[in-house]
Amino acid sequence: MGRAKKVVLAYSGGVDTSVCIPYLKHEWGVEEVITLAADLGQGDELAPIQQKALDSGASESLVVDAQDTFIQNYAFPSIQANALYENRYPLSTALARPLIAKLLVDAAAEYGADAVAHGCTGKGNDQVRFDVAIAALNPDLKVLAPAREWGMSREETIAYGEKYGISAPVKKSSPYSIDRNLLGRSIEAGPLEDPWTEPLEEIYAMTTAIDDTPNSPEYIEIGFEEGIPTTVNGDVLDPVKVITRLNRRAGLHGVGRVDMIENRLVGIKSREIYEAPALLLLIQAHRELESLALTADVSQYKRGIEETYSRLVYNGLWYSPLKQALDAFILQTQARVTGTVRIKLFKGTASVVGRKSDYSLYTPDLATYGAEDQFDHKAAEGFIYIWGLPTRVWSQRLRES
Repeated sequence: MGRAKKVVLAYSGGVDTSVCIPYLKHEWGVEEVITLAADLGQGDELAPIQQKALDSGASESLVVDAQDTFIQNYAFPSIQANALYENRYPLSTALARPLIAKLLVDAAAEYGADAVAHGCTGKGNDQVRFDVAIAALNPDLKVLAPAREWGMSREETIAYGEKYGISAPVKKSSPYSIDRNLLGRSIEAGPLEDPWTEPLEEIYAMTTAIDDTPNSPEYIEIGFEEGIPTTVNGDVLDPVKVITRLNRRAGLHGVGRVDMIENRLVGIKSREIYEAPALLLLIQAHRELESLALTADVSQYKRGIEETYSRLVYNGLWYSPLKQALDAFILQTQARVTGTVRIKLFKGTASVVGRKSDYSLYTPDLATYGAEDQFDHKAAEGFIYIWGLPTRVWSQRLRES
């Protein structure tokens, strides 16, 4: 069933992607499999993963450090868009997929591969994200998805791997499926498949249990330049350090957990647990700064754009024409979103307690009720008459009928 001669495979070191290597070669006639593991801050030791790919039959095993690109080119634009899928999920896992797809396409071009492959099954969102993103970047490139087609159970997959020298994984006591990168963790499966079941504390790794959080609040000041976070408590930090520091500080106070019933693109509902302390904190702070710097009509219109943007990213359309058009709108709105937001972290809550900007549209002389009030109260009567005129005419006609 030969579909390609040389394939670049997205590789995680797990059972499915490891078995993909001999499966592609022996079942589909692929001559050469090159694996690519993206270092997105997932905390795995990538050297053993690299060796495991070679031991599983890969001709070459690539590891790409893409952490800075991940934050700067994918996470930060998403923060500018205040992207929260279904107004809750900050897309910590979804944002990694278009980047991995780009790395696959770039590697295929560099190594002369005629196809790329991934280990996604037919039930999740990631298969769509990979396939569509790859098609957008290079529509002539074949996309192979062995795990979507081989029809093997978990046990059969392990047995197939053992036949080609891939050792069976150590039996895990944890029933959970976990995905991690620099932006956060997603946890699903096992007891969590029952929406009524409260998650056990054992599933969390980035956020502290409320009972164990500090008994005193901590204040964090986040500085933004044109909608991009650049400082934490006055320290100028590179993109990765902004995320790592805020993950640590917010997570210590139990901030950053999401427990939701999520509508997957493939049409099913899924119970998902997320930890994304820095990402959720930055979106909250960014929204607050926008409330100072954007006019009311821009803020209100942007909310609809944000919802569409979030849905596009979740649905794998990062490289789509509509996403590009929304990017241009969002970038235009960020020109004056510069300033500082002060947040109080305490017992699982993050409360904005201060905000300032040189571009603030908040005018104390107009807002005050004190002696400094410059608002023309006499103008209000005429404004109300004109504003209410359509309602008044409607009411009169209704009474006459």
